[in-house]
Amino acid sequence: MQIEIDDKSGFCFGVVRAITEAEKALERGGTVYSLGDIVHNRMEVQRLEELGLRTITHADMEQLGGARLFIRAHGEPPTTYTKARSLDIELIDATCPVVARLQRRVVEAYEEMAPLGGQVVILGKRGHAEVVGLTGQVEDRAIVIENEADLEQIDFSRPIYLLSQTTQSIALFNRLGEEMMRRAKHPEQVKIVDTICRQVSGREQHLMEFAARFDVVIFVCGRKSSNGKVLYEVCRRANPRTYNIEEARELDPAWMEGAQSVGICGATSTPKWLMEEVAEAIQNSKFRI
Repeated sequence: MQIEIDDKSGFCFGVVRAITEAEKALERGGTVYSLGDIVHNRMEVQRLEELGLRTITHADMEQLGGARLFIRAHGEPPTTYTKARSLDIELIDATCPVVARLQRRVVEAYEEMAPLGGQVVILGKRGHAEVVGLTGQVEDRAIVIENEADLEQIDFSRPIYLLSQTTQSIALFNRLGEEMMRRAKHPEQVKIVDTICRQVSGREQHLMEFAARFDVVIFVCGRKSSNGKVLYEVCRRANPRTYNIEEARELDPAWMEGAQSVGICGATSTPKWLMEEVAEAIQNSKFRI
C-alpha cells in the first residue's frame, strides 16, 4: 500500500515558535505553567507535560505568585497581563506575531468605529482562546459571528468593520462579507479586512489537491482544534473517504478496505511525529487489505 504524509501539514510558524519557547523554559528546570493547552493537540500536550509543563486555567493564577506562566500562541486579553503583574508572575509570552498584529488591528478598528457609532465584527469561534484575546482588546465590545445566522446581531444601518480570527475559512469570510455588503444600508460604510493567516489559509487548496490523490485520507488533529475542523472538512469535500482521528489507536482497519493508497495530513496544531506514528500503524499488517 502507498502511504504518504503531507509535507505541508503540521505545526504552523506560531505553534513551532510557542513550543520552542516552552521547551527552552523547561530546559532551565522547574515547573512552567501554561494558561490553557499550549496547542490543541492532546498528544503533544502530554509530551510537554512529561517535561514539566502544567496546564492551568485563569482561576488558578491566584496561587501562582512568583511562578513562570506561559502565554500560548493564541494570545491573551490585556486583563491577563494586568493580573499577572499584580501577582508577581513571570510571563513567558509566546503569542503568535500574526495574532499580536491582529490584536492591534482590533483596537484600531474599534477606535475608528467608535466616533461613527459603528460596530467591530469578528468572524471566529466563540470561546476560542484567540477570539477571547481579540475581543478582550476592546473590553468585549465587538460582535463575534460564526455563520450567516449570526448576522442578525448586526445593525446594518450603522458602519461595520469586519475582521477574522486568523484560522477561519477564507471562503466563509468572503461569503459573509458579501452578505454584509448586500444587507448594509450604506455599503460604502462597510470595511472588510481579511486577517486570516496565509500560512493557514494557503493549506486549503493544497489539501483539496492532496486528498483527491488517494483512495483513503486520514486527517490527524486534536478534538479541540478549530483549524482542524475547517481543514478536515476541506479534505472530506475533496475525498469522501476521509477519516478524522486524534491518535493512531483510533484507526479502523475497515476504512482501508480495497485501498491501494492512503494520504495522511493534519492541522496546524498536529505534530509531525504524530502523523508518522499513524503512518507506521497503517503499515502494520493488520491494516493491509
